[in-house]
Amino acid sequence: MTALLDCVRRFIRQHALMRAGARVLAAVSGGSDSVALAHVLRELDAAGDLKLAGLAHFNHQLRARAADDERVAAGVARSLNVPMLVDRADVAARARDERRSIEDAARASRYEFFERARVEAGADLVALGHTRDDQAETVLLRLVRGAGPRGLSGMHPRHGHIVRPLLGCRRRDLREWLDERDIPFIEDESNRDVAIPRNRVRAELLPLLETRFNPNVVDVLADEAELAREVWAWMEAECERFGSDLDVERLRAAPRALARLAVWRALNGASGGRPISFNHVDAVLRLVDRADGTVDLPGQRVQRIGPRIVLTPRDAGTPPPVTLETFFQYPLSIPGEVTLPEVARVVSAETSATVPGATLGSEGQAVVRRDLCGPSLVVRNRRPGDRFRPIGLGGRKKLQDFFVDRKVARRDRDDVPIVVDTRGRIVWVAGYGIDEAFRVTDPVQGVIILKIRQAR
Repeated sequence: MTALLDCVRRFIRQHALMRAGARVLAAVSGGSDSVALAHVLRELDAAGDLKLAGLAHFNHQLRARAADDERVAAGVARSLNVPMLVDRADVAARARDERRSIEDAARASRYEFFERARVEAGADLVALGHTRDDQAETVLLRLVRGAGPRGLSGMHPRHGHIVRPLLGCRRRDLREWLDERDIPFIEDESNRDVAIPRNRVRAELLPLLETRFNPNVVDVLADEAELAREVWAWMEAECERFGSDLDVERLRAAPRALARLAVWRALNGASGGRPISFNHVDAVLRLVDRADGTVDLPGQRVQRIGPRIVLTPRDAGTPPPVTLETFFQYPLSIPGEVTLPEVARVVSAETSATVPGATLGSEGQAVVRRDLCGPSLVVRNRRPGDRFRPIGLGGRKKLQDFFVDRKVARRDRDDVPIVVDTRGRIVWVAGYGIDEAFRVTDPVQGVIILKIRQAR
């Protein structure tokens, strides 16, 4: 046990996952890795390293034995004498309604719950039970599907409020420790289904690589992910200086790798979760060398319009083309401001450590979460297929329908500034409301104050 705790402590220190005494919520599915996570965190709690704030369990309602998972997780919470927060959702229905994969809908639902649970529990962080083996599987999956440095960097030790303290541990070591202490866990029967790509990698590809090529392949792949993360961090920093606007001249002048990354980020933000490939990025880069042109890509239509490459998300069917006369889109630095000459408005962004009053964004000011916005934003007008989650609605809504509900005249709808992040997610419909995901839920969260005013 000492060796396992030392391994986790070293990993936490190496990646600065948490400060001493941080309140940590453990995400527990009922499987071996997450059950081990809960018990390891309890040991670290007893040693004074951190405070285990409780357990969080999300029921995806996708498996017949999902209720058994929940019961096992509840048993872990009782054995550790900590509270447990539980939520359930019909993930399959969400995937159908939002036209996304089951995997994507499940991940979105799960991580939304983790954030709600973290705030409710008064925790600083949510810990997940991913292991070194999970990291190796992730790298192989992304490699065979096609990935660059970002994909090959695998799962990051920390992302926002999410931490993975077991990412330096092998799964077999965790199971041996559970067996030694006679701690029960549940086996997910779906893990035996090799029709699922990750299970096929786990059951077939990794054992083949270990026996025929390299017995230490898991560690090699996990180390490669670490190297790829460092490369990706450098590329991200360079891309932020490049900017989020797909300006043709800027793309031409940039190093090819940087231009490719800028295009990939833009396409990925508008794809609705659909995968963006090497060939998709190449198709857009070819538009840079043409006077005009259009390509249809996953979830979007891409057009060369004058000096810019314009991405228009697609809803049902192909949207009408965006014209140069009606289109506007400008990068917004944080902090900073941008003038929109097409509508005689100025939109600004400033940071703050505290929440200054109302946060709903239905007037000339909005207060949104700083940690979700990235280093910069974009201000544009509406695009066909735009959707967001108005506060209080409980679901996604077409921007077109939102304008109808708010009785915004048809002639005025193209003039409403829309603030989006670099992934294309709507943050603020200026003067009307923010997206639920960006709502400030904790008064100590760092925030961004967005304002709109008349241009002078």
